[in-house]
Amino acid sequence: MAQIHPYPVKVVWSGGRDGSGVVTPEHSGVELPIAVPKEFQGTGDGTNPEELLAAAVAACYSITFGIIAANRRLPVASVETSAVGEVEQAGAQFTYKKITIQPHIRLAAEATDDQLKLTEDMAHKADGYCIITNAVRGKVEIVVEPRIERG
Repeated sequence: MAQIHPYPVKVVWSGGRDGSGVVTPEHSGVELPIAVPKEFQGTGDGTNPEELLAAAVAACYSITFGIIAANRRLPVASVETSAVGEVEQAGAQFTYKKITIQPHIRLAAEATDDQLKLTEDMAHKADGYCIITNAVRGKVEIVVEPRIERG
């Protein structure tokens, strides 16, 4: 039987384009200040939904890759993932077009060539198992550009 896992968040907002607010996920309780980005004539004094979506995709990718790597017993020393979200503005229409995920994966110095090859393969497949990328797939293009090295 399928299980539903709720992830409640609360947003408190005050003002208009120059306003400010806070988003608080109930489970973590971590408060994140939010604001309209400067490129949309806001103050830019906090994060925003555009950044949060890119961050959610990068975080989900990193966690998913970590789980896959552990299951495959890959000797991963570290994973640092950058992501760039791209929003297209056409007049009054805004469309989130693309998120490029750029994981930098370091394997232990003693990693074999086979482990290096498997890491490369899994780095390209990890987004296919990610809850967040699967939620936006078909609406937002997801591109993965991994960089993998030993040591």
